[in-house]
Amino acid sequence: MKKVYLITSLLLCLFSALTVKAAKPEVDAYGAVLIDADTGRVLWGKKEHEPLAMASTTKIMTAIVALESGRFDEEVTVSRKAASAPKVKMNLSTGEKVKLGDLMLALMLESSNDAAVAIAEHLHESVADFCAFMTERAREIGAKDTVFKTASGLDLDDHHSTPYDLAVITRYALGVPGFIDLTNTHSTRFSSDKREYSFTNRNRFLHEYPGANGVKTGYTNKAGHCFVGAAKRKVEGEDMQLISVVLASGWGNKGRNQKYKDSREILDYGFANYVYEVILTSQGDAGDIPVTRSRTDSVGYIYESGVRLPLNKEEKETIRVELCVPANKKAPIKQGDTMGSASVYIGDDVYTTIQLVATEDAARHDLKTSIEKVLNAFVEQITNAPVTVTLPELFDE
Repeated sequence: MKKVYLITSLLLCLFSALTVKAAKPEVDAYGAVLIDADTGRVLWGKKEHEPLAMASTTKIMTAIVALESGRFDEEVTVSRKAASAPKVKMNLSTGEKVKLGDLMLALMLESSNDAAVAIAEHLHESVADFCAFMTERAREIGAKDTVFKTASGLDLDDHHSTPYDLAVITRYALGVPGFIDLTNTHSTRFSSDKREYSFTNRNRFLHEYPGANGVKTGYTNKAGHCFVGAAKRKVEGEDMQLISVVLASGWGNKGRNQKYKDSREILDYGFANYVYEVILTSQGDAGDIPVTRSRTDSVGYIYESGVRLPLNKEEKETIRVELCVPANKKAPIKQGDTMGSASVYIGDDVYTTIQLVATEDAARHDLKTSIEKVLNAFVEQITNAPVTVTLPELFDE
């Protein structure tokens, strides 16, 4: 009886563990999302496309623009407007001179609002111009429902993003040279022309969550506690980089802790349930197609690009690929010509469609081309110069 009880208990524990592994995240955040950084695929979401205030997670975009400027060694002269920015701030003074690269450290480590304004004014004529540029740059990256009205993230009418857009921006940011080094700096010291500064990274997620490598905290009265997190781990031997976004995880001390709890819940779900699967191999054989008006009977075609996706167990069983190709193709055909398409389905939804391309040439060979070859050879022999004789298209039929 003891053995039966023990076996039953072990089975129940195993079932419980599997159930927990597959359970969807439960978070307090009003809006949230989890994406795979490699493919950009959304793995889970909650109101992920709803426009929301995003507080200092705004500074991710501010940092992108500053990094892409390449002007790190330039000396920034602090304006009165920058010096008067509300807390959180590094307490810059009007007329103080500090390097742009150092302001970026203050921006991301301690979320200094005066640093954000100083950066914006230095790179553009005004904060408004800088924000307009940030908005346009975000759209280019793929964040279509984001509007920046402040460089710091302080509340202002129509200053908003969505959990999904912030994930898209962060996915891009992780590939910008210097961004990960910036967000992973634990502490730093630097000097302006007036004083010395010392900063410590306020993102405690970096040392609390295994594999964490970013990104940015945020809080305002309107936005509540927000956090964009990122972590990289090995999953079945492959690096998996995930990005989580939580907006409005709460207010006060509860919200301050809840944003990290929500982020752990979301990232844990991703790492526990998703594995990369190769669906299609780039340049892999996909089939062949009969060719008419040619001595070549058929031409092979391949997948123009590969498809590799993070999938959970249930999704893996629903994957299918549907090819759309004509019954035959008329010559001439050139290597690389589009022959059709392949659609990858996850369940009933099309995830992506890629092109099928020819692997070789197929020259045209029919009565029209035969007569043209004879005529070209004859004329070339008479004129002793290369010529191209083309018969009317009417003859083609």
